[in-house]
Amino acid sequence: MSILLGILVGLALPVQTSVNNKLRDKVGTPYNSSLVSFIISTVFLACLLLVTGQGFHLPMDQLAGEPFWVWLGGLCGVVFLTANVILLTKLGSAETVILPVLGQLLMGLLVDSLGLFRAQQIPLTPLRAGGAVLVLAGVMVVAWSGQAAAAQGQRPAGRLWLWRIVGVAAGMFSATQTAINGHLGQVVGSPLTASMVSFLVGLAALVVLCAVLRVKQGPSTLGQGKFPWWTWTGGLLGAVYVLANIYLSGILGTGMTVIILLVGATAGGAVIDHFGLLGAAQKSLTVRKVVGILGMLAGAAAIKLF
Repeated sequence: MSILLGILVGLALPVQTSVNNKLRDKVGTPYNSSLVSFIISTVFLACLLLVTGQGFHLPMDQLAGEPFWVWLGGLCGVVFLTANVILLTKLGSAETVILPVLGQLLMGLLVDSLGLFRAQQIPLTPLRAGGAVLVLAGVMVVAWSGQAAAAQGQRPAGRLWLWRIVGVAAGMFSATQTAINGHLGQVVGSPLTASMVSFLVGLAALVVLCAVLRVKQGPSTLGQGKFPWWTWTGGLLGAVYVLANIYLSGILGTGMTVIILLVGATAGGAVIDHFGLLGAAQKSLTVRKVVGILGMLAGAAAIKLF
């Protein structure tokens, strides 16, 4: 049951990215889109805390002796979410999921090998290093498929690679958020409370950022006309994703949780791209792209399960 939940939650990640991209059309900028998404996530988590009787409060007494980085998970989430909204229009759903996965795995290797953020230290074995190489090869194969489209005049290939680097960096922020929030969940003893702390920090940062941008650039141009109801569901999906990540890590362990979410997210991104769902540009699956995705999954399994 936990494995099925993980796959379903993984599917929610590319859906959230597509939904927030549509929301961007409504509210004007990717930063406004992230702000609205974080507001909805925070309200949703607050309601869950009240319904479950845990109460809406910051556990300052439990966090007082913790290092400063315990508060940075929300900021990492802001970077990851906003970058995904921007990358979707540059790379498409599949690569917007796949490239951050590479960053997640690379950062995950660093966290595990060095025991960063008080994570359990796991030595870098030849099998895990080989898995990283296999993931990199898979990413290169998928990216090569995209570069073929760029060569036909859709986008300059050099600029595509720049955005791909941004995608990898965004994934590294995501893995950092997972590690920080995992420790935060252990400290406060509640995945819900840990998720709320993370989203409150991210929300505060976005409020400041959007206020500064409004002063410098003026009001954003808002989209006109009717937008589908699902335009506003990105925040709910984001809250569920972060909450489930913390919850499943406690049941299945970090390695199994990451690989299950990876399977769901990769499959979801490929389906959205192939059928052009939720307003995404339609990009049919090719044999080369499928081989690359399977190579990534095999590499991820070697890194996380052995």
